Amino acid sequence: MNLEELKAIREKAQKDIQLRQKEGRIKIIVGMGTSGIASGARGVLKAFVEEIAARNLVDVMVTQTGEKGLASQEPLIEVVEEGKPTVIYGNMNPEKAKRVVAEHIVSGNPVLDYVIETT
Repeated sequence: MNLEELKAIREKAQKDIQLRQKEGRIKIIVGMGTSGIASGARGVLKAFVEEIAARNLVDVMVTQTGEKGLASQEPLIEVVEEGKPTVIYGNMNPEKAKRVVAEHIVSGNPVLDYVIETT
């Protein structure tokens, strides 16, 4: 591995970290409790981070939380936008995460097929 490859890896890691730490117009919260992780939440979190980075969505923050209390619906994610109802999606997987980014985050249309609750 040469210096340029190491720099590229570092830049990618820094972008991924920024997605999890900054405040944004939209916040995506992935349930990473025991049942969420057992149901595939790590892959869902990774898919959100990668898709948001690939689309260069600088105003979206991805973060994680513990148990949400709906183990039968895990992995769960919440999409929080200021001035709009919070949308909770259930039974997520990486492919569904990409669709949520495309339709909900980019186009503003919640993916009703996956919604389990709005608050």
